[in-house]
Amino acid sequence: MVQLIGGLFPPGFDIMNQLDFTQAAQSFQPQLYSHALHFTKDEDDAKDLLQETLIKAFRFCDRFDAGTNLKGWLYVIMKNTFYNGVVKTKRKREVISDEDLDSPSLVHSSTANAGEVKFAMEDIAKAMGALRPNYRIAFQRYFEGYKYEEIAHELGIPLGTVKTYIFQARCDLKKYLKMYR
Repeated sequence: MVQLIGGLFPPGFDIMNQLDFTQAAQSFQPQLYSHALHFTKDEDDAKDLLQETLIKAFRFCDRFDAGTNLKGWLYVIMKNTFYNGVVKTKRKREVISDEDLDSPSLVHSSTANAGEVKFAMEDIAKAMGALRPNYRIAFQRYFEGYKYEEIAHELGIPLGTVKTYIFQARCDLKKYLKMYR
């Protein structure tokens, strides 16, 4: 068995078999558990983190440089394992959360069928048709990407009038299409 002094292997120690490595790593188990508890704040999670750390250390023991600090190496594995787990959990929560499952926004994110889309497009066409012609033309041009100045020049009306037409068109469309909010 390898004798440890402050977590360092003795000078000249070059080859470590897996049994020696396992015994040396397990000697730090109480300290590692304390460190895991500090990270997780939960006993079961700390035990899981400790187990995962020791498994990774055993699996990659060939990468450990003899003559270096085993305890420090194990702490780094634990820290990285914990933070990688936190990042994964955070990503999962961002992808789907309980709020998303209960919220009306689920309707917008779910797959819509072709019938619903067809009805929505028909309603939009009806709403656009219900607009005053000068509002509709100004709004369509703006929606197509034309600038206010270009629309004013094309229609031969003042810039402020173009802005008013577009504003009024938006307000009217919101009224006509309020069921889609």
